[in-house]
Amino acid sequence: MSESESVAAPRPALLQVDAVALKRQLRRLAAQAEPPWLHSEVSSRMAERLSLIKLQPRKVVQWSAFLGASGADLNRAYPQAAFMRVEPIEALRSRSVAELNSSRSWLDTLRGREAAPVLLPQQVGDGDAELLWANMYLHLSPDPQALLRLWQRALAVNGFVMFSCLGPDSLRELRSLYGALGWPSAGPEWIDMHDIGDMLVEAGFADPVMDQERISLTWREPERMLDDLRALGGNLSPQRFEGCRTKGWRAGLLRQLEALRGPDGLLRLTLELVYGHAFKPQPRAVVAAETRIPLDDMRALMRKSGGSR
Repeated sequence: MSESESVAAPRPALLQVDAVALKRQLRRLAAQAEPPWLHSEVSSRMAERLSLIKLQPRKVVQWSAFLGASGADLNRAYPQAAFMRVEPIEALRSRSVAELNSSRSWLDTLRGREAAPVLLPQQVGDGDAELLWANMYLHLSPDPQALLRLWQRALAVNGFVMFSCLGPDSLRELRSLYGALGWPSAGPEWIDMHDIGDMLVEAGFADPVMDQERISLTWREPERMLDDLRALGGNLSPQRFEGCRTKGWRAGLLRQLEALRGPDGLLRLTLELVYGHAFKPQPRAVVAAETRIPLDDMRALMRKSGGSR
């Protein structure tokens, strides 16, 4: 489709990520030498929030574990916990298995310690975790509401979910530049943290706590900026330009990116990081609209309370 053609009708609010493009992106990221460079930093910032939670989980599920890059942080926080990894696609599951096998020591092998199981989402059982940890994944989901329901089912009662994701203020400078040039979207319409809090409640969670921070990334060369953005993933917006770009277009983009230089001479982009946690409450008893009591039971109750027939 050319840029001059009409834009497709907007997608529903919960479908802001192109699912087909997401699978391609995840396969590419699985083949990289290491997880995206930003994720370990976000993981450490999220791990600092664990001190707010008194519960000491014995079973921890890492969702999108390889790309989440959180193994060291969670092992330090919960050294006695049993860990399970969940990967969204087979390519990442294979990568996660290989990573775990390579990190096992000879002592683990000697003692017969099994590596942490690595499952696909459909293999996760109900109540498998007391903590479900998902670093930098929720914003990738084509259907975040369905994903939150899956996380809720995977948790034991009184267990909690803790996650991080990108917020709608991310890449605002690049979005403004694309808009001024009349180009299709530079990224998906990520969800506001207040809406995520509402979605947590709708998915059956209780006491959601949401927080956000903005960080500023800087580069000296526009080529390095594009390389780093590609290492983070790619543009998953359904409204993005879907054809192949030319070398001429890329050269033009590099020139346009010069508009993002600040007074210090550095190219600058903002990322909004959203953090959240919530608990799985005890299930509520279902109260029927109508209650029937046998007449004999009613008479017995009346006799106990001293009433007459």
